[in-house]
Amino acid sequence: MQIRISSMAVPSSTIKTRPYSTKQHLHFFFFIIIFPFLFLPSSFSSSSPSIHDLLVSRGLPAGLLPKEVKSYTLSDNGTLEVLLDEPCLTKYENRVFFDSVVRANLSYGSLIGVVGLSQEELFLWLPVKDIIVNDPTSGLILFDIGLAHKQLSLSLFEDPPLCKPQGILKNNVRKEKGFEGIR
Repeated sequence: MQIRISSMAVPSSTIKTRPYSTKQHLHFFFFIIIFPFLFLPSSFSSSSPSIHDLLVSRGLPAGLLPKEVKSYTLSDNGTLEVLLDEPCLTKYENRVFFDSVVRANLSYGSLIGVVGLSQEELFLWLPVKDIIVNDPTSGLILFDIGLAHKQLSLSLFEDPPLCKPQGILKNNVRKEKGFEGIR
């Protein structure tokens, strides 16, 4: 048998081959199989930013949503859907109720058309419709609760709050002046 190199005939007995070692096989495996995965776009990555990091990247404080967020999805059109294990209550300036699913349209500095979030005002639970940070340097955040707009200090929302299951807080609410604070 002869091998042609540059139109020159070389007897096969003059070509020396060396068997591959196991180490060389592992290097080849890494290069061919694993190396391409190192350069996949981040959209294929299993790790996505936390909901709190996402909020900060969109000009909103991390503490708008509780620590107990299980997962979230953000569609291309800006629709944000946040899932919690169960409905829960927390407190900023007043008590706030989160449904197990909270939805809104996320754009820079705002959550518009919020569904699944209510705030207690004078013994009434009012749905939060919009949350807006117009000017971060002002230190204020605007809550549209339908009947009114309420401005709160951004400092109330620096850290994600602990959110307790609805039943736990309901049973521990004090009675004040004949009214029981329940949702």
